[in-house]
Amino acid sequence: MSTETSYTTPQEEEMIEAAFKEVLDGYLRSNHRKKVEIIERAYRFAKEAHQGIRRRSGEPYILHPIAVAKIASQEIGLGSTSICAALLHDVVEDTDYTVEDIEQHFGPKIAQLVSGLTKISGGIFGDKASVQAENFRRLLLTMSEDIRVVLIKMADRLHNMRTLGSMAPNKQYKIAGETLYIYAPLAHRLGLFAIKTELEDLSFKYEHPKAYEEITAKIAESEARRSKIYKDFSAPITEKLREMGLKFEAKARMKSVYSIWRKMDTKHIPFEEVYDLYAMRIIFDCDDPAKEKSICWNIYSTITDLYKLHPDRTRDWISNPKANGYQALHLTVMGPDGNWVEVQIRSRRMDEIAEKGFAAHWKYKTGESDEESELNMWLQTIKDILENPEPNAIDFLDTLKLNLFAQEIVVFTPKGELITLPVNSTVLDVAFELHSHIGCHCIAGKVNHKLVPLSHVLKSGDQVEVLTSQSQTPHPEWMEFLATAKGRTRLRAALRKEQVPVMAKGKEIFEAFIAENHVDATNEIVTALLGAYRVDNREQLFIKLGSGEAELDDYAVKLVKRVSRKALKAKSPGTLKKISRFFSFNTSKEKESAAPAATQIQSAAPIDTKSTYILKQDDNGSNFHFASCCSPIPGDEVLGFIDDNGEVEVHAMNCPRALALKASFGPRILSTAWHVTSGKFLARIRIEGIDRFGILQELTSLISSHLGIDIRRLDIEAHDEVFTCDLDVKVEEASVVTDLCNKVKKIDGVKIATRIK
Repeated sequence: MSTETSYTTPQEEEMIEAAFKEVLDGYLRSNHRKKVEIIERAYRFAKEAHQGIRRRSGEPYILHPIAVAKIASQEIGLGSTSICAALLHDVVEDTDYTVEDIEQHFGPKIAQLVSGLTKISGGIFGDKASVQAENFRRLLLTMSEDIRVVLIKMADRLHNMRTLGSMAPNKQYKIAGETLYIYAPLAHRLGLFAIKTELEDLSFKYEHPKAYEEITAKIAESEARRSKIYKDFSAPITEKLREMGLKFEAKARMKSVYSIWRKMDTKHIPFEEVYDLYAMRIIFDCDDPAKEKSICWNIYSTITDLYKLHPDRTRDWISNPKANGYQALHLTVMGPDGNWVEVQIRSRRMDEIAEKGFAAHWKYKTGESDEESELNMWLQTIKDILENPEPNAIDFLDTLKLNLFAQEIVVFTPKGELITLPVNSTVLDVAFELHSHIGCHCIAGKVNHKLVPLSHVLKSGDQVEVLTSQSQTPHPEWMEFLATAKGRTRLRAALRKEQVPVMAKGKEIFEAFIAENHVDATNEIVTALLGAYRVDNREQLFIKLGSGEAELDDYAVKLVKRVSRKALKAKSPGTLKKISRFFSFNTSKEKESAAPAATQIQSAAPIDTKSTYILKQDDNGSNFHFASCCSPIPGDEVLGFIDDNGEVEVHAMNCPRALALKASFGPRILSTAWHVTSGKFLARIRIEGIDRFGILQELTSLISSHLGIDIRRLDIEAHDEVFTCDLDVKVEEASVVTDLCNKVKKIDGVKIATRIK
C-alpha cells in the first residue's frame, strides 16, 4: 500500500458509493438480521480514516475493505458484525485510530474482531519473515476464540490475490506461495471449497503463467465438445428425476485449472488424457432435513439403473460427514462415451455448507451440530500443536499442514465412538489421539479383534483397541509411524521431556569443547558440526553428545579451527556490513535452523529483490547454484532464494521446499530470468510403451547418434508386454528435453515420453 495522499475525483467517489451499495444490497437479500445503520456507520468511519490513501494499483484504498466486506458477506455468508469488522480491518494498522476507538464507536464484539485481524497482519501475512510462525500461531489462537477472524482474513487474502497483478514479481511469488501453502489448505479445512479452488487457480496463474494460459485455452477449445458429452450423459438422468417429482438443479462442475495441471504433472499425461474434466452435480430442494438422506439414495438408485457403477468409487459423506462439515453422496458411473463420470448428489442445505463452509452452519443452527463439534475438535488439535510449537518456522508449518489438507478416514473405538483421522494414520495415531499417556505407553493394537503392531495403517471403518504397558517408553523412530500433527507434537514433547537431562549433559560437553579450543559458537561453526554429525539442529547434536553416541574428537577440533580461520578471512568490513544490512530481518533461530547451501559469501552489493535477477552462467562461473531438492535446469520455471551466505539458490517453481520457503522467507525470494551460455545439466526422462524386439536399440540410437545427447544412466524393465525406461541425459536446457520427448514418442510402440522433475 502507498501512503501517498491525494484526493478522490468525483468519478472515484461515485465508484466507491456504488461498490458499497453492492455490499448493502447483498446483505439485505441475505437471511441475516437487518442492521443497516451500524454497517453504514462503519463504512463512513473507514472511508474517512483511509481518506487520501491509495493502493499500489492507484485506486482509492477504501475499495479494498469494501471488497473484503462483500466477499465476507456474499461469498462466505457472514453477517453485520463481520461486515463491519471487514470494513474496519485495516483502520488500526494503517491510521491513527486504536482498538479502543473502534470499541467506543462500534462496541466490544467488532473491536475484538478488528483487534484479532490487526494482530495477524504481520509475519506470514506481511513482509517480516522472522516473526511469521509466531503470527501464524496468533491467527490460530484467535481462530479458536472466534472463527470469524480467520474467515474475514480469508476474504482479505482472496481480494489480495484477485488484485495481485499490480505487485512486483518477487512479491507475487511470495504471496502466491504462502497462499498455496497455507491459505488454500486452511480454506479446505474450513469447508470453503469455492474459495479454496479460486485461491489455488490464482496462485497457479502467477507461479506458472504459461501453463495457466495453455490449459485455459485448451479448456475453451474443448468447451463445445464437452457440452455435448455432458448433455448426452445428463439428459436421461434429469428426465428420470423430473418423473420422480423432485425440484432440483443439475449442472456440470468443471475441474479447476490447478487440479487439471496437478493431474497432468503427477500422472505425466497431456491435457487430452485428463478424462475426468467435469463432474455432474445434482442439488435438490428439501424442506425436511430428515428426508435428505433417503432422497440422495433414491437419486443414486435412479442413476445406477441408467449407467454402470464403478464399484470402488462411491463415497458416502452423508452418514459420516468430513471434519469440515462437508456432506454429499458421490458415485462414479460409465458415461455413454466410455469414460468414467463422477456424480455429486447434495441437498440445497448441503450445497450451501459445501460452498460457504462453517459460516453456513449458523443459518441452519439448531443447537450444536455434529459438524460444529467436529470443528471444536479440530480447534483443540490446533491448540495442542500450539502448546509445543516447533522451534523453526518451516517445521511448525509442516506439522500444522499435516492436518490441514489431509484426506480423511473414520475409525471406531471398542465402545463405538467415532474418530476422524488423516489417511495413512496408524494404531499409534489413535493412541495419541486418545491421550498423550496412552500414546507414550502404547505397545500394540487390536484392529477388528486381530493383534497388530503400532505401525499398522488403518482403513476407514476399522474398530481399533489400543494396548498399553507401564514399562513402555516412547522411541524417536515412532515418528515414522505417525500421520497426525497431534501425534507428532505429543511424541516430540514426550521425547523432549525424557531427553532433557541427556541434552543438558551434551550442552555441557559442547560448551567445554568450544572453550578449550578458544573459538566462538558462531552460526558457521555450529552449522559445520551439524553437517559433520548428520543432525538437523543443536538439540539433536546435544542428545548425541550427551548419550555418548558421538564425541567431539580430533576431526571436530580441526573442523572448527578451519571454519574459524575461514570466517576471519572473509570478514572484510564492507562485506559484513552489506550482508548484515541485507539480512537484518533474519532471527538467530532461523539462522540456526537453515542448512548451509554454499561456502562463499558474495562480496557484491546487496541483491535488489524488487528487480528480476538474471541467472548467469558462462565459462568463468555462475552467480547462482541449483537446489539439490528439485534439480531444475535452464529453461525451467524457477525462482531464486537468497541463502544465509547471500548466494542465490535456484528452485523449480513447483518444488515443495520452494513452497515452504515462499511461505516462510518471503523477503528472500527473487523473480528470475535465464542467461546461461555454457554447461550441461542432468535431466531424467521416463518412457513407457509396448515392448518389442529392437525398441531399446532404436531409443539409444535416436538419442545418442541422431540427436547427439549424452546418456548418463539407462534403467529399463519389462513386465509382460509393457516396458518402462528411466533415462538420465545431459542437456543444455529444458527445451532440448521437450524436443527429445516429442521425437521419442514417434518411435513405434512408445506411448509416453515425459520429463520427471
